[in-house]
Order: sequence, then structure tokens, then C-alpha cells
Amino acid sequence: MRRLALEAGDAIMEIYGADDFEVKTKSDASPVTEADEAADALISAGLRAAFPDTPLVTEEQAASHGQDVATFLIVDPLDGTKEFVKRRGDFTVNIAYVENGVPIRGVVYAPAKGRLFYTEADGRAVEETGDLAKDAPGETRALTVATPDDGALRVVASKSHRDAATDDYIGRYNVADVKSAGSSLKFCLVATGEADFYPRLGRTMEWDTAAGHAVLAGAGGQVVRFDDHAPLAYGKPGFENPFFIALVPGVTLRPSAA
Repeated sequence: MRRLALEAGDAIMEIYGADDFEVKTKSDASPVTEADEAADALISAGLRAAFPDTPLVTEEQAASHGQDVATFLIVDPLDGTKEFVKRRGDFTVNIAYVENGVPIRGVVYAPAKGRLFYTEADGRAVEETGDLAKDAPGETRALTVATPDDGALRVVASKSHRDAATDDYIGRYNVADVKSAGSSLKFCLVATGEADFYPRLGRTMEWDTAAGHAVLAGAGGQVVRFDDHAPLAYGKPGFENPFFIALVPGVTLRPSAA
């Protein structure tokens, strides 16, 4: 999974560095580029070869979205396409393994930023440093979430999908700082201790969140539903998420309704 994410990142950056690239619009009005498609083809082929008996769900293959599965691989080959199109760098490659509805392994790679996060074999989350060679992992540092100060919380919110409802909810907390980030990097900022919680009051799909969720869980964090604060589960119909909150232990969650 790590190697495939790095290879997909190379394919994405080759297109990102071109003078121009095609942007199409999918049926749900979201953008898709040739980079999404190239990364998807590369990752899908690699995962199917390595794990032929494990169901695969990927954003770019609509035929995979009708599966009823609890244990599966799930891929967003280019999360943050809007950031990619605007050449803002906050986009990621996401590959995750979900077991019985829980994302237990994940890789999040931000090729434009040179940041690579993943879970090791024991489930613990790390960030790899160095030259990110494909044939062998380099030095890593273990990720551990921060101990929050409920009177001065650090929040991370979406760069492209921030809205009044999100701002209203954040306003119910004592907040010291609000960062903006694109794609699944928001989960990673909580996992590294750079933020305490990330509320998402907007539509997301499981391929947007599974890898980041796994990394955050491996660092000691959690992801819960916005409505009842139950753990966010995977393998839902259509692989669509409810609103959710990613957070570190010690954050006192406010009710979803004012």
C-alpha cells in the first residue's frame, strides 16, 4: 500500500507539473482529472494483484460502489481534486484496509508536500521522513495525538468546504486557533498533535476518510458521528458518511444541536 501510494504520487505530480491538464465533471458535479484516473488505474491494479480475494472499493470506479461488504480495501486515488486543480498542493493519495467496519490500516501521501503518513503492521501510526524510497521504508517518527486544553482548543477545518454551519459549531467551543487544510491532511494534523479536533458538517464518502481515520486511530485519536457521537463505521450503503468529528481524547464534545 505504501509503495502504490508513492507510485501514484509520481504519476499525479507528472500531470500536476504539466502546463495544462484536462478537468472533467462527474455526475455529482465534482471534478475529476487525468491524474485521478492515472492514479486509480495504478493503485487498483496493484491492490488486485496483491490482494485478489479482498473486495476493492475505489472512488473512480462506480461499479465498485454497489458492494455490500464489511471487510475491504478502499481507495481515493486523488483526494482534494479542487486543491489539485487550483495548484494549492493540499491533495493526497489515500489507501485503506477496513476490517469488520473499522479502518485498521491506512496510507495518506501528500506528494506535493512530500509528507507520508501510514499505519505500521501493529496498527500504530507513523510519519516517514527522508527520501521516501519506494523499495524500502526510511526513518519514521511515531505519531501521538496531543493532550488538549478544553479552554484553548486548536481546530482544523476544510479549506474548500467551510460553511456557516461549521463555523457555528466551532463557535460553541473555546478555540485558540483554527487552521485550514485540504483533503485527508486534516486527519493527519490531528494525528501529529498539530490540532485537537476536526468537525466535518458536509457530505463525504468513505474513501475520503478511511485512510486518514486509520492514521488518526493509530495515533490515539478517534472519529465519531456528529449526531450521536458513536464511532464512525464503514461499509455503509453507498459508502456515504454522515457528518462526523475527528478528535483527540479529552475534548469535551458539544451537542450537535444548539
